[in-house]
Amino acid sequence: MTPPRRGGGYYLDDGPGDGAVPDLERIPDAQPRAEALNRFANNSYVVFGKEYVPERSVRPFRQRGLASWYGRKFHGQRTSSGETYDMYALTAAHPTLPIPSYARVTSVATGRSVVVRVNDRGPFWPGRVIDLSYAAAWKLGYLEQGSTMVEVEAIVPGSEVQVAAASAPAAGPTPPAAPAASPAPAPPVAPVALADPAPPVDVPVTSEPGGVYLQLAAFSARENAETFRARAALELASLDRPIEIYRKDGLFRLHVGPYRSRAEASAAAERLKDNLEVRPYVVVR
Repeated sequence: MTPPRRGGGYYLDDGPGDGAVPDLERIPDAQPRAEALNRFANNSYVVFGKEYVPERSVRPFRQRGLASWYGRKFHGQRTSSGETYDMYALTAAHPTLPIPSYARVTSVATGRSVVVRVNDRGPFWPGRVIDLSYAAAWKLGYLEQGSTMVEVEAIVPGSEVQVAAASAPAAGPTPPAAPAASPAPAPPVAPVALADPAPPVDVPVTSEPGGVYLQLAAFSARENAETFRARAALELASLDRPIEIYRKDGLFRLHVGPYRSRAEASAAAERLKDNLEVRPYVVVR
């Protein structure tokens, strides 16, 4: 099946572009495995005045809500994990699931499901619970409408074998067998450790005070601030001022500005509120 060239997602005309598109039907589900968690991508952070506290371990999790998707406008850019976003891989962005981790995402409307690897943060728009890659959204069949209701279920590596065995149909009666020796206990699963991410990219950061700004988000890791700035610069295309990273009190804050006065900044915050259903707040540096 040829994927559509238009529509969907957050953005007008987001999609595969004009180049060669891989055979999406042949792209396999992500294969869950125990991975070391990213040392920085799982720190708490604040976006649009709301604090998010990511999970620090892989454990059972279930959620229902709207799934959106993102495509070529982020293809090749850095994700919160430090990896490069590949719109043709089965990946996802989630506000709080551990990075990296795995989840099964099932369309409520069609029953189709995919297994994705969570390696990015987002979405931060009200009502949306997960942001799938272009390929994952194609497999679930909602590229054209841009979003769909889904069930998100975290996968704990090592547990899917037991789940499959438990759901298998029972076999017919069998003759009694001779007692067998007790099986050896399964080796314990090693705890998931936090690993160092890829070396950070040098990001322009300012610590000079002065001016009236809108604060969009705050992160403890500069890599996450850089990732969010790249995404926000595309998502907030109506902004008429740059988004800069401002470091203060050990946090990397995303500031838009400067504005000439609090009144001008407040008016800009109202316009963003109309677009985002959330309101950034005014800060004076």
